Amino acid sequence: MPRAVLLLAIAASTAWAHIGSPDVFFEGSAGPYPLFVTIRTPSVIPGVAQIEIRCQTPGLRKMLITPIPLVGEASRHPPTPDVMTTSKYDPQFFSGSLWIMETGSWQVRIQADGVRGPGRLSVPVAAVANRTKSMNLALGGILFALMLTLLAGIVSIAGAGVREAQLEPGAKVPPEYRRRARIVMAATAVLVVAILCLGNLWWSVEASDYSSNLYKPLQMGPALGGSKLILKLSDPGWIVSRKLDDFVPDHNHLMHLYMIQWPEMDRVWHLHPEMEGTGRFGQQLPDLPRGHYKLYADVVHADGFPETLAADFNVNADVHGQPLSGDDAAGTAGPTLPDGFRMVWDRDPGPLQPTKLQLFRFHIEDAQGRVAHDLELYMGMAGHAAFVRSDGAVFAHIHPSGTVAMPALALADPARGMNMDVPPSEVSFPYGFPGPGRYRIIVQLKRAGTVETGLFDALVE
Repeated sequence: MPRAVLLLAIAASTAWAHIGSPDVFFEGSAGPYPLFVTIRTPSVIPGVAQIEIRCQTPGLRKMLITPIPLVGEASRHPPTPDVMTTSKYDPQFFSGSLWIMETGSWQVRIQADGVRGPGRLSVPVAAVANRTKSMNLALGGILFALMLTLLAGIVSIAGAGVREAQLEPGAKVPPEYRRRARIVMAATAVLVVAILCLGNLWWSVEASDYSSNLYKPLQMGPALGGSKLILKLSDPGWIVSRKLDDFVPDHNHLMHLYMIQWPEMDRVWHLHPEMEGTGRFGQQLPDLPRGHYKLYADVVHADGFPETLAADFNVNADVHGQPLSGDDAAGTAGPTLPDGFRMVWDRDPGPLQPTKLQLFRFHIEDAQGRVAHDLELYMGMAGHAAFVRSDGAVFAHIHPSGTVAMPALALADPARGMNMDVPPSEVSFPYGFPGPGRYRIIVQLKRAGTVETGLFDALVE
């Protein structure tokens, strides 16, 4: 009975593409307007996404936002856009909300208008729900009391109708009418209770069905054959349309694998296993010391839906492998880089705060403190970064444009290339920590044909 009223409020801590880091952070331009976009993904599907946008230049008067599926026929028929609200304290800050109606790949289309004319930008969003929680106890108690009041009212109305509906005003109620009213009231009470029980049963079935469709990430099983790492992917069952062979290249690679020595996090490898069959990837390893490792692998499906697969991996003996080649790179914690240069975090003053969008800026300098101006593109980007929490529950692979997967961004805006121009001497990454804790920031920049890896510690209060 109480469950018929204490309805479950489904909530989700979305962690589809970036483990434990659900929000979307993006830096891009809507025509002439450079924007920082934060999308706080909904806790239920259907659910409401909260959107915050800051324009880096003045003159923007109006901002419209629209939720659109990333692919499919519905992507060609956008609904009426919503108008964002301008902050009364900051005319360059806008906020709004949008309903996301289905699980899958979405985009938030942003239309800007101001003194420099119109502009448009689309930001990909992956929408899933992956856990449930109960309704607030106080609210449930209020609803339960209201239910009892309604039940008593329905029974009383039924009894009064049988007892007095056929009497003249002021006439005395005959005893047989009273007996009939009591019978009808009892039958009404039984009927209403039966309806509530059936409603509770229906809701239980619906809740169970919803729970069975909560997001289940692809599973990854690592195995070592000599010096070769084998990754076998399996689907625990989530949605029928998900496949193990529909991955699309992200910077010319179907998989980006971070291999982090644990728990010290003082050594990291950024590798790119090749697909050898449906749900099977292989990677020739470099020299690797024995120990425990955490693996995080990024893949993107053909519809733009990104996933991060995670696994623990024990290496019981030193691996004597092959030298790194191509885009594969490695790094070790230390004050200087192997060539004597050092990577510097140009950190803003003050403590780091969770959920707040921040720009993390890095540059490389020589032993005399002179900034290196010969940075090169690494896999078409000015740099790559990964944010990892010390408990392993948070992992996010970030590009200078933000947290979105590049293939999804290409689907949202086909005119936008996946690669950047020549990188500046300082590379920045927009990100917001999902919660407090100790984090390791892994930054990779390329200069003089070599990928340089810097490891930084961050305490989020």
